[in-house]
Amino acid sequence: MSVPLPHDLLVIDDPRYREHEAPTGHPECKERLLAVRRAFDAFADSLAFARPQEASVEAILRVHGREHIEQIERACRAGQSQLDADTYLSSRSFEIARLACGGAIQMAHAIAAGSARTGFAVVRPPGHHAEAARAMGFCLFNNIAVAVRSLQAEAGVERILVVDWDVHHGNGTQHSFEDDPGVLFLSTHQFPFYPGTGDFSERGVAAGEGATINIPLPAGCGDAEYKGALARIAIPAALAFRPEIILVSCGFDAHRADPLAAMQISAEGFGAMTRLLRALADDVCGGRIGFVLEGGYAPASLYEGTTALLQGLLGAEPPPPAEAIVKGSVLARVVDRVRAVHASRYPEIGRA
Repeated sequence: MSVPLPHDLLVIDDPRYREHEAPTGHPECKERLLAVRRAFDAFADSLAFARPQEASVEAILRVHGREHIEQIERACRAGQSQLDADTYLSSRSFEIARLACGGAIQMAHAIAAGSARTGFAVVRPPGHHAEAARAMGFCLFNNIAVAVRSLQAEAGVERILVVDWDVHHGNGTQHSFEDDPGVLFLSTHQFPFYPGTGDFSERGVAAGEGATINIPLPAGCGDAEYKGALARIAIPAALAFRPEIILVSCGFDAHRADPLAAMQISAEGFGAMTRLLRALADDVCGGRIGFVLEGGYAPASLYEGTTALLQGLLGAEPPPPAEAIVKGSVLARVVDRVRAVHASRYPEIGRA
């Protein structure tokens, strides 16, 4: 396959992702990707497609312990079907999970090297719940964390912003980088909710203190709260941090049609969020931004979310104006709570 031109949007996709086989009725199933791929049809002339290679064990070891990796491999060979109540395996899951990490790595390196300006890694199984020594929440290996460590080790990238807008908190990603000042991790998520982490007070440890920003939101939040959280919290913090590249844990399960959560984002909301982050990337890192698929469990949420994402990245529409902070609103309360934790490091939080 030819190398994408610098202004192409690189899509990492592979039919082998369907070989991670779900039990009957499980929400994280291969059919999820059909909805994502349907959205590509309207943008085919603007997309450059590439198939990934499996990540090496050495690349995964930068995030996960060897025993964890070997446990996944042994379980697949033995025909074990479940690791916990949520997280399953099939005979090919070890290879496909390595392929998911490889897809995230390939996209991130292409953007960092300038062979693609933006990208979307359409991978499964998802990854952001996977801890160093534990698979959980449908996730075996932490795809985006493995990609970040690969950029640090192999591409010399020193400052990376990871935005997680999946409806669930990315506990595994947070814990991977909570002591690393070179990675700013910022998460919007329904709270309290699975996996129970991601409160305001979780802000990193040791040298990484302050480089974790959690934005827990109550059930029922929609476009206004999510756009406001990005404009009033994420963007001011990112402008101070000055990342060299932005990677997004891109779940579409905060969509109003999704069956596993209780948020109300519309297709237009995902488009606005994309444009906000695209404009941020243009401002601070030459437009270098990539998205790694996480959750999304309804065909409508995946199709509409992907369509909005591609429109936001490829279109010319400017970002929306900063959401007004109305006294007493959910957004006002959330901004105040985040500011109370992070104002000393990011005094611009709350301003547009």
